[in-house]
Amino acid sequence: MQDKKQKALPLQQYEYKNTMTPRSKTTLQIGTALALILALAFFVRIYHIESIPAGIYPDEAANGVDALHALETNNFELFYPANFGREGLFINLQTLSIALFGNTITGLKLWSIIFGTLSVLGISLLATELFKRRGAGLIAGFMLATSYWAINFSRIGFRAIMTTFLLTFSFYFFFRGLRTRRFTDFLLSGAIFGLGLHTYVAFRLAPLILILLLPALLLSYEKFLKRFWKHALFFLFGAFVTAAPMLYYFFISHPDDFSSRSSHVSIFAPEINHGNLWGTLAKTFSTSLIKYNFFGDQNWRHNYPPYPILDPFVGTFFLAGFLFVIWQTVTLIGRRIRDGDRDTRLVTNVFLLGSFFAMLAPEFLTDEGLPHALRSIGTQMPVFLMATLPAFWILKKALRSEPGMKIALFSLLIITLLASATFNLTKYFVFFAASPSAAGSFNENYTNMGRYLLTLPDNVNKYVLFDEKGNNDRFHLPVFAHPTYYLTYHRVANLSIVNPDTTFVGPGILLMVNYNDTLAKKFQSLYPGTTIERIDMNGPNRTGGDFTVIVLPERKK
Repeated sequence: MQDKKQKALPLQQYEYKNTMTPRSKTTLQIGTALALILALAFFVRIYHIESIPAGIYPDEAANGVDALHALETNNFELFYPANFGREGLFINLQTLSIALFGNTITGLKLWSIIFGTLSVLGISLLATELFKRRGAGLIAGFMLATSYWAINFSRIGFRAIMTTFLLTFSFYFFFRGLRTRRFTDFLLSGAIFGLGLHTYVAFRLAPLILILLLPALLLSYEKFLKRFWKHALFFLFGAFVTAAPMLYYFFISHPDDFSSRSSHVSIFAPEINHGNLWGTLAKTFSTSLIKYNFFGDQNWRHNYPPYPILDPFVGTFFLAGFLFVIWQTVTLIGRRIRDGDRDTRLVTNVFLLGSFFAMLAPEFLTDEGLPHALRSIGTQMPVFLMATLPAFWILKKALRSEPGMKIALFSLLIITLLASATFNLTKYFVFFAASPSAAGSFNENYTNMGRYLLTLPDNVNKYVLFDEKGNNDRFHLPVFAHPTYYLTYHRVANLSIVNPDTTFVGPGILLMVNYNDTLAKKFQSLYPGTTIERIDMNGPNRTGGDFTVIVLPERKK
């Protein structure tokens, strides 16, 4: 039987239907929301990066100086031993951005901005995987994106910023692997985890998370070892491959570098604990805990003193989530012992608590400058995940409620999150940015010296005394000289690095990075007509950041 040909309808008579399913609409909305959160995270991390914070801290500049010379010599190291020793991965990445942007503030800090932004994506993916809802991922991502604690370290050129990035992505693939049982997930998880040894010293305690997690996995998954031993081998192989260069460096070729600075501040050192280890530990542990909600890090580079490192809104969520996780964990362990229940929520909870205390250990096992928001930066992952729990509970309650209650709960959640963001952004970009104390903590005057030299005409003789002892070797320069050295290296014409016995040819400018009044008077006597001027590049809006230069007269023939 021959099919009859249908007569074509006029174009205007075709009925167009929306073929997008409710699920695909939700996916698009979630994806759009996440993209907006990431855009916000990137913006608040790069906005006015050249001027906020007010200066380059010498430890940041030390990275830049090593990166400059690595570029110049093509000698990229696994570990840079100067300045108490620093793992090389972050510095070697900085060489790429410095090659692109030059030895500028942006060139020095670009990778902090990138890793800070990607950490937001990492925690969003991890929260979604752990709590089984994409809404939880958006909440966790927004909290981290707008956190003062996270924004601050995303704008400083420290290698520690990689910690949250590596932890979130490593455990995202780990927990996804538990769900999918794909070997590739465990391989990626291990490879990312192994990279941690190339970053901040605090990451060396991250394996404790896995050790604490193993009993929970055995209790919650039936025949866990039989089902996942091959997956564990893939994880270990990935971790070994990426960690191997540093393992060789630390344990075979340079074992003395492994302890680096940590040995000087450890509570196990007799000069630190004074024979009372447990009393010292109780003090450091309690001091480390209170920084989240009550009394924060008092260092302006790490926090806005004296306030806690979490704002009141997220801080309340974290405290509620922390206590809930402890209560639920005890309950789940009781059910497992009493009734034999296998509940994978126990794995999630042990992961949250285990990662919190494991990554808090680099702080409470030391006794210097506590509370210390930098040393405990690895706790960002569990802190914001636990803070997500109460906020996500409100979201779930809203979705299941009648219209009136739904509007009230949604409004409560949105207003709370927006209030948190407003609180943090105002604190950082208004109050912190204008604070002389904050500028002083970053040694703004050293940065301003570099900025000043960059503004001088090329034909002006510029003499810089980096070290009053006459040392010109970059490997042995005092750390305070690094900001000026970094900013001016091969960027300032007619600049000479000098020692106190150099013969100067005027007219010109002599800048002592560490001003010495005795030397200044000596130069005045040697070069009649020499004047001393105070340079203030900030103007009347903010005090501090000023410095002294010696103006050399034209030398008489």
